[in-house]
Amino acid sequence: MFKQYIGWKFVLVSMAVVIIVATIWFVSSLSQRIQEEETKKVATWVEANRELLQASPDANLNLAVEIVTTNTTIPLILTNEFGQIIDSRNLDTAKIASHPKYLQEQLNIFKKKHPPFIMEVDAEQKIYNYIYYGDSLILKQVRYYPYIQLLVVTLFIGVVLFALSSTNRATQNLVWVGLAKETAHQLGTPLSSIEAWLEILKENPDNTNMVTELRKDVDRLKLITDRFSKIGSVPKLEEKNLVEQIQHMVTYIRKRAPQKVQFTVHTRDTDIPAMISPPLFDWVVENLLKNALDAMEGKGAIDIHIESHPADIIVDIADTGKGIPKAYYEKVFKPGFSTKKRGWGLGLSLAKRIIEDYHKGRLYVKSSELTKGTTFRILLRK
Repeated sequence: MFKQYIGWKFVLVSMAVVIIVATIWFVSSLSQRIQEEETKKVATWVEANRELLQASPDANLNLAVEIVTTNTTIPLILTNEFGQIIDSRNLDTAKIASHPKYLQEQLNIFKKKHPPFIMEVDAEQKIYNYIYYGDSLILKQVRYYPYIQLLVVTLFIGVVLFALSSTNRATQNLVWVGLAKETAHQLGTPLSSIEAWLEILKENPDNTNMVTELRKDVDRLKLITDRFSKIGSVPKLEEKNLVEQIQHMVTYIRKRAPQKVQFTVHTRDTDIPAMISPPLFDWVVENLLKNALDAMEGKGAIDIHIESHPADIIVDIADTGKGIPKAYYEKVFKPGFSTKKRGWGLGLSLAKRIIEDYHKGRLYVKSSELTKGTTFRILLRK
């Protein structure tokens, strides 16, 4: 599904790029043709005005008058040879009335856009007028269209990708929740059977030691079942002593860790109350401690620092393992990402979800240095 999702993203982006490039090319070509047509219209308008100025009294000027009067789209400014504005056409009359410098500003813009047409007014006295012109409203709209389309396409792709991402995330959530609950359900039946056999074994005094050890394993399996059953539902938070809770989990892991690994809990307070779900919070600590053990490969030190602050509680779990590259600080929490040869890469992902979704805290990589170790930080709000 993930590869399919990436494939669809590539297809969407590729299609968008092709559409945008094709549109920009087409609009650029179209605007160039419109501009050429408008230049021809201005040239025709200038010729019509020259004919009106130089015509004899009995000449038929109907066509020239029609050409002059039908130009209602292309803005024009007429100046004398000294650059003084004589007349203007198709400009905002309200701005002309309210802003004295408006015509001069438009004239400066027109001068930069197109060379002027020169119209001879008096041949004997060599008097000339200059016609400057700008772009019509239609031409401006055509030129701005690709940028508007680019914005619309970008928004569309953003919405589609967000929808796909949300759908993909929701599907993954449903799969995880279903898998977790099904696992809890499947474990329930054999656990009940094992507990029944334990009761039978208790009847023989010679089985006392064996029953005690089996009871520990059964309790452990029941705890795991309880954890899985809570995935996907809102857990009930209880006020617990966080120091005691973490020390209990450290004691459990220490017994199962190599002898060359040293565990140390650092805290100024022996009682730090916090609202947590004990089985789920234990799961997070267990995952972080097991990751630390895997990173150290049988020897080193794990230090757990617990600090109480006015607004929050900080738990740092530091190891002396191989470390994590900075580029992987966020990736290690992604489902399926794992640096180990075996494993599904779900431990840290579930741990982050438990802390951030259920406990409204934060779990992140505080610091890491290759060959020297990593520190994960749990931040719980008071």
